[in-house]
Amino acid sequence: MPNIEGPAPPRSGHESPEFGQAVSVRTSPHPHRVAVLVYDGVKLLDVAGPAEVFAEANRCGADYQIVLLSPTGAGVASSIGIKISVDGDAGSEPAPDTFLVAGGDIYPRTAIARDLVEATGTLATRSARVGSIRVEPDSIYVRDGTTYTSAGVSAGIDLALALVEEDHGPDLTRDVARRLVVYLQRAGGQSQFSAPLQGPPPRTPALRRIVDLVTADPAGKHSLAELAGHLNVSPRHLTRLFRTELSTTPARYVELVRFDMAKALLDQGHNATQAASLAGFPSYESLRRVFVRELSMSPAAYQRRFGTAHRADAG
Repeated sequence: MPNIEGPAPPRSGHESPEFGQAVSVRTSPHPHRVAVLVYDGVKLLDVAGPAEVFAEANRCGADYQIVLLSPTGAGVASSIGIKISVDGDAGSEPAPDTFLVAGGDIYPRTAIARDLVEATGTLATRSARVGSIRVEPDSIYVRDGTTYTSAGVSAGIDLALALVEEDHGPDLTRDVARRLVVYLQRAGGQSQFSAPLQGPPPRTPALRRIVDLVTADPAGKHSLAELAGHLNVSPRHLTRLFRTELSTTPARYVELVRFDMAKALLDQGHNATQAASLAGFPSYESLRRVFVRELSMSPAAYQRRFGTAHRADAG
């Protein structure tokens, strides 16, 4: 992967921001240097996904300089065998603004090579912020000061979008997300899995039909009687199927799917009333009750904490 810009400038230096606030790099005359550490067996998507976000941000007016580094400066082979050329070794990198450690399926099943450990430590101590994967595998990304981790693979794209928003604000990030055809930003603290995906699919074909029906149209009419009517079974029988295979009731399952959709709508900038209506909740108050039960916060508090501060065009 070639460099996005020319030779590396000296690090401009900036203070660690509060989450969601733009940092001084937005007005810096120097490119924001993003160093990605790769090694034999690295997951290719963990490298390419975030790199594409930063490269796309450049096309939208940002100024990122992407460099690939290996512990020794030699090229590496990805997890699928594709060779990756690099720009240098970890020791030659002066001081990246952002340092990302790509993931690999070979860890933690095998011991981490000493040179990789040393390279990671060297770059981490020189960098303004550090990102990697899999500290909390069920969270899309989490942050502790200037250290970030994502769940891995496609969640690295969400993490990169969060970093771009931190640097350049939500408007540019929205443009990047639209160009890449992904959500603007899934909230970092939420599970990377939607409610229907947290367990195995139903074994019973009839129940699977109902699950597919609800997930395809969360805002549809999904009362117990109407769902049972789709299968020509009694409401009691359908409830028994849900309890046996999914350990829940049809009404609770529908509610959780709608809750998941409402979170996505809030992430995209819809206000709470719009999210409640579009997700199929009968009122804002019913949405608020579910949010308090599931997250111990209101929809408004959730959006203040994780949202992008701008409403969607439809608002």
